[in-house]
Amino acid sequence: MIPVVTPDEMAAIDAAAPEPVEELIEQAGTALARAALDMLGGGYGRRVTVLAGKGNNGADGRAAARRLRRRGVRVVVVDAADEPEQLPPAHLSIDAAYGTGLRRPYVPPPPAPLLDHPDRVAPVLAADIPSGVNGLTGELVGEPWTANQTVTFGALKPGLVLHPGAQHCGLLTVAPIGLDVSSARTHLVTAEDVSCWLPVRPAETHKWQTACWVVAGSPGMTGAAHLAAGAAMRSGSGYVRLSTPGMEVLAGRTAPTEAVGHPLPADNWAAVIEADDQARFRAMAVGPGLGRRPSTVESVRELAANTPLPLVIDGDGLFALGLDAADVVAGRTAPTVLTPHDGEYRILTGEAPDPDRFAAARSLASSTGVHVLLKGPTTVVADPGGAALAIANGDARLATAGTGDVLAGLICGLLSGGVEPMKAAASAAWLHGQAATSRPSGGMAASDLLLALPLAWEAAIQQGAAP
Repeated sequence: MIPVVTPDEMAAIDAAAPEPVEELIEQAGTALARAALDMLGGGYGRRVTVLAGKGNNGADGRAAARRLRRRGVRVVVVDAADEPEQLPPAHLSIDAAYGTGLRRPYVPPPPAPLLDHPDRVAPVLAADIPSGVNGLTGELVGEPWTANQTVTFGALKPGLVLHPGAQHCGLLTVAPIGLDVSSARTHLVTAEDVSCWLPVRPAETHKWQTACWVVAGSPGMTGAAHLAAGAAMRSGSGYVRLSTPGMEVLAGRTAPTEAVGHPLPADNWAAVIEADDQARFRAMAVGPGLGRRPSTVESVRELAANTPLPLVIDGDGLFALGLDAADVVAGRTAPTVLTPHDGEYRILTGEAPDPDRFAAARSLASSTGVHVLLKGPTTVVADPGGAALAIANGDARLATAGTGDVLAGLICGLLSGGVEPMKAAASAAWLHGQAATSRPSGGMAASDLLLALPLAWEAAIQQGAAP
């Protein structure tokens, strides 16, 4: 996992470093110059414009300028406090104006024109973070350039991972400069991490060892049940029982062929589940497409309070919990994962998520005592103890109806395979994003993810095994 630290945490890490700040700046400048040379394809005959501020970010840029000059690059350093309306033409612009501590709006001049092609803009390399991106939240403080590449130092910053800041970073690399970032409570999940977390079935396994129960859908809303159950089967569950309250028969388009239908009454169905032999199952998901009838709300609450199984609560299940979520799940001893998007977060807390989405997910996890997966362009998973994971490999292809149902089923399937809740939620989100980005860029429907999930699983394994 790649550490992510806030600007304040990085300031404390810098202060605790045994090396003097001048040495850290020289190391950062070296990393920045190396990246610039890679982008330029060499040094001699190349021209670079460095936009440098007065703080450490500017010092990093000036250190890079000195090294580039030694390699034969003609460098112009422009003071960000006294910048011209137009930067001189160059083969590359280095943005070292302001770092993660910027608070006031910053509007830079247009990027340098590309030398010999004045109708085009020279590529941009950002030092630590594009100037004008809030290092904590990813919000735009002004009008930052969009970098082709960003070299950040020591660890990622939240503003590089969260949107819209992430859209301004281009290729993102972390340059180690000798800082101890082992205290980081937040990490970005990689394919290698997921490959280590995915369950492996032993040779003697049988279907009931990884069985799960999906309670989802309602008359007229059977698609959510179909998607959740299908995803559970593709994420490690050997047996999926699917129940849609109020529907006696689940077949054809209302359920995957492999799912085993199990009828539940329209009302008071939690009592029927409690009377069943839940010990045969390893996890349960409840909520996708259930509807919001008062009797449904009552049954969801009863189930959430009483089932001994690891539980994923999604969609209408979150509506059922509402502002009483912490009280409803207070007595649970098995793992629990809540999966809100921003609107559902408001239902659970009474307010929209904070722009610092790591803090928002942590707050809900702490107040409820369970794991929280906060959906968004960057998905955040938090545990009640304050650890957080970021998953950033999805894109706008997931912004379509039903993809959340797939995600809920994925988490449930991984839980049934014995994966810890934090890793199950994060792995599911990564597989979800990988499946989406493997599809064509337009015209994707949620059901397309189901066929792509086995390939996403295989991609995690292959990328994790790559040298």
